[in-house]
Amino acid sequence: MDVPLWLALIAVGILGVKLVRPPWWLVAVLLLGGYLLASSFLGPAIGTAIK
Repeated sequence: MDVPLWLALIAVGILGVKLVRPPWWLVAVLLLGGYLLASSFLGPAIGTAIK
């Protein structure tokens, strides 16, 4: 069974929000910050550091 990565991330995210109950503003800040960092000049450096 092949599950797309985006579907797995959505499922894990929904479970995390339901179980941990972080404030919604924190979820929004993390998502927006991650999106902005990935498309900035720091994106390749972060990708290299993670690998």
